[in-house]
Amino acid sequence: MKLNKPPLLCCSSSSLLCAAPRSLCETLSPYSLIPRRVKVSSSTLANAKLVTLKSCAAKFHLCSSMATSDHPRSRHHRDESPTKPNKKKKASHNQEKNLLVNLHSCSKSKNLSAALSLYDAAIASGDVRLSQQHFQSLLYLCSASLGDPSLQTLAIDRGFQVFERMVGSGISPNEASVTSMARLAAAKGDGDYAFKVVKDIVAVGGVSVPRLRTYAPALLCYCERLEAEKGYEVEEHMEASGIVLEEVEISALLKVSAATGRENKVYRYLHKLREYVGFVSEETSKVIEEWFCSEKASEVVRIGSDVELLRAAALKNGGGWHGLGWVGEGKWVVKKGNVSADGECLSCGEHLACVDTNEVETENFVNSLVALAVERKAKMNSSEPMEDFSEFQEWLEKHGDYEAILDGANIGLYQQNFADGGFSLPQLEAVVKELYSKSGNKKWPLILLHKKRVNALLENHNHRNVVEEWISNDVLYTTPPGSNDDWYWLYAAAKFKCLLVTNDEMRDHIFELLSTSFFQKWKLRHQVRYTFVKGSLKLEMPPPFSVVIQESEKGSWHVPITCQDGEESLRNWMCVTRQS
Repeated sequence: MKLNKPPLLCCSSSSLLCAAPRSLCETLSPYSLIPRRVKVSSSTLANAKLVTLKSCAAKFHLCSSMATSDHPRSRHHRDESPTKPNKKKKASHNQEKNLLVNLHSCSKSKNLSAALSLYDAAIASGDVRLSQQHFQSLLYLCSASLGDPSLQTLAIDRGFQVFERMVGSGISPNEASVTSMARLAAAKGDGDYAFKVVKDIVAVGGVSVPRLRTYAPALLCYCERLEAEKGYEVEEHMEASGIVLEEVEISALLKVSAATGRENKVYRYLHKLREYVGFVSEETSKVIEEWFCSEKASEVVRIGSDVELLRAAALKNGGGWHGLGWVGEGKWVVKKGNVSADGECLSCGEHLACVDTNEVETENFVNSLVALAVERKAKMNSSEPMEDFSEFQEWLEKHGDYEAILDGANIGLYQQNFADGGFSLPQLEAVVKELYSKSGNKKWPLILLHKKRVNALLENHNHRNVVEEWISNDVLYTTPPGSNDDWYWLYAAAKFKCLLVTNDEMRDHIFELLSTSFFQKWKLRHQVRYTFVKGSLKLEMPPPFSVVIQESEKGSWHVPITCQDGEESLRNWMCVTRQS
């Protein structure tokens, strides 16, 4: 019997969606064409199946190709291929980029009108999607235009409109945008709004963290409007955010406190100037002078005048201030004059102090150095056993007090970067003898040197006797292998509150872990620098007095004022004393 080729099931040519079968079961099976009563050999049946399946596959491939080529594309694919971007989207992106470039150009040239025209045109077109950067650039330009009286009103009004659209668009303002907005609000006299936008960004959290410049507009606005309590609230918010006040802000708070008769606040802000500023500007000095010359200042009730109590408090604080409140009574006498090279006020004859760190700060400093040394030892993987830092601490306790600590390596290697240069023991010996001669108690200084360096010196017969004498007299301590001798000489100097002789700028990463403000103050009081000119030693001792605001146990105040030419002997000081 002749086997007929089975027909393929397919849809009409008018419906290409049906060209491909939904499943192979929808294709007519070759088995259905064979009469049940007819016997067919296995080879014939196999050939029939093969022919039928090949035909189905060919027809399916043809229909699928037609469907792919003739089926209309979706709207998304009509103008876009996998390798070519959407033209409309690209054009929009270019418009946004061009707008940002033009806004930046307007910012550089401070052309507010042109920037606003660009912004208005972009809003009217509806084709440009404004980003955070667009709004930020506009807000910055508005705030930067506040100094021009002819643009101030326009800058404020349009700045508020831009900010409202920014927030209304769901774009979160960053720190720069909030700062610009706070400045605009403060210029409008609306300190409440300037403070609100800052508090909002703090409440939201995230990557945008407020800075001093973010808070300053609200604080200064409140102070100018004599809203003292609101100004104090801003200060508290700043402290909670870890932001330190600078001279402009402290001076404003001092001024509003004086104007509203808050003598305790005035006292507090004078000490903030002492702690964070040091010498003050001419503008701040006028604020201070106005307070001491005021009627309210003369009416301030004095505290107990126990001089010994005040002196003990000043000593505990490191000298230069007691912090216990106003002393004396009656009117204040304000004079301006100079201070001699040894620290004597030429207006009242009082000697100024060389201010040191207080006891709490020093103790924390010493403990932090010990912690660093212990941490370093724990991280070391050396097979050679390393001496514990505690052994050095015990050695110091046993061998008593020192007036000076020497960074031996720094001194011995000073100016030795020439062909035959090396460690100069004579230089180190010269510093040791000079400090011994300067000591009123005839005390030897303590030298810190690494063990490897000491061993090399002992092997040199020209140096052996000097080094052995130092060791026997407890003048030399050898730091162990693997240790950082910086920690040793720094710890000893901090522990004994004595001088440290080194030219090391102490900028290594270990010093960065210490409080910057404290460390700078400590260095100024304790570091001794040196030079050798043609073999002659010159020591640069710490200044005999500190150029910071000082409060004495007698109740007087001394305020250093900015010196333009840097000549300390010509610096003006405000000397404030009381008649009784």
